[in-house]
Amino acid sequence: MDKHVVLSQTESKRPRFFYGYVVALAAFFTTLVMSWSLASYGVFFKPLATEFGWTRAMTAGALSLSLFVFGLLSMVTGRLTDRFGPRLVATVCGSILSLGYLLMSRINDGWQLYLFYGVIIAVGQSGGFVPMMSTVARWFVKKRGLMNGIVVAGIGVGIVIMPPVATHLIATYGWRTSYGIIGIITLVLLIGAAQFLKRDPNQIGHLPDGDSDAKPESTVPVTKGYTLGEALHTRQFWMLCATYFCYGFFVQPIIVHIVPHATDLGISTMTAASILSVIGGLSIAGRIGIGSGGDRIGHKPALVIAFLIAVIAMVLLLVAREVWMFYLFAVIFGFAYGGLIAIESPMTAQLFGLRAHGAILGVVHFHATIGNAIGLPFAGKLFDLNGNYQLAFLVFVGLSGVGLILVSLLRPIKK
Repeated sequence: MDKHVVLSQTESKRPRFFYGYVVALAAFFTTLVMSWSLASYGVFFKPLATEFGWTRAMTAGALSLSLFVFGLLSMVTGRLTDRFGPRLVATVCGSILSLGYLLMSRINDGWQLYLFYGVIIAVGQSGGFVPMMSTVARWFVKKRGLMNGIVVAGIGVGIVIMPPVATHLIATYGWRTSYGIIGIITLVLLIGAAQFLKRDPNQIGHLPDGDSDAKPESTVPVTKGYTLGEALHTRQFWMLCATYFCYGFFVQPIIVHIVPHATDLGISTMTAASILSVIGGLSIAGRIGIGSGGDRIGHKPALVIAFLIAVIAMVLLLVAREVWMFYLFAVIFGFAYGGLIAIESPMTAQLFGLRAHGAILGVVHFHATIGNAIGLPFAGKLFDLNGNYQLAFLVFVGLSGVGLILVSLLRPIKK
């Protein structure tokens, strides 16, 4: 008899406590801590460039490399999570990430920035987003959008707390000591959180969502669905990849360049950092709101709404000059940004199932990081050429519109 049938027969009642919530909480803390590098780079940006005399394109290039390596290795860590589970992946990657921070406190040359931040920190971060989102997708079906939204809200919390914290640390101790402090805290928190992670509910005799009266989807074995090779032969896979390439091209460059852009217009460093924190705060609302909305209205309509809001935000950024306009932009953009990332994993599961969810999500998210890797130096280069970001922001308006069109055309796979 199939072990999943036996499981559904022996689960006579709902467990007193569903361990999936522990997994979700551990995944939330993991994404939160692993987001610190991206969330704080915009604050470290000018101190690094000023001390070593680097151009903005060159300084942004290290983050571009980091995001590319992160995306590339996310395909690997996604597959490793499918096979070995998230605990081992998060423990190893968390240790490497902490090492990267400590090495950043010792840099003296450009090649070290690209090696320590562009490669080592990226290796560590690859144990975060894809492994955590894929793990939570296995633990929840009816609440998949909501729980994925809560987990990825950790990134938003990181964006809220890290810019002002990093600003304070740099002002008090200097950027070198600040990287060392962040590295030590990272090691303790990530290793601790990783020990509570489990791959899927079958390991402890639970069904997804803690159900005893299972719905058809929740009794489907995790071996059902598309393999990565099968997904690669579908039009929907490449449309989803292109959609998230557009997302990556305009989202992460905004996160990194918004603080330098605001200070260029005469806004104080602390106020500019608070604008970034508002983006992070509203992204939490977007991740949970649009993520849970996807459970009710469908993940595709929720993704369409998120892209539409992003287009509005990009248009507003083109004309923003006053502090209040930047805060309004931060509210709109943050909500859209949170929703776009929250729907990525549920949309992937809806289209391709859970059989190779980590591997497939890894490839989809790799395309987002390719967009990051191109968009970051692209925006920096246009600034170096023109003395402002206006042309870059105009391109971001266009790409957010392309993303909206692509997701509007996305259809379920006909088997």
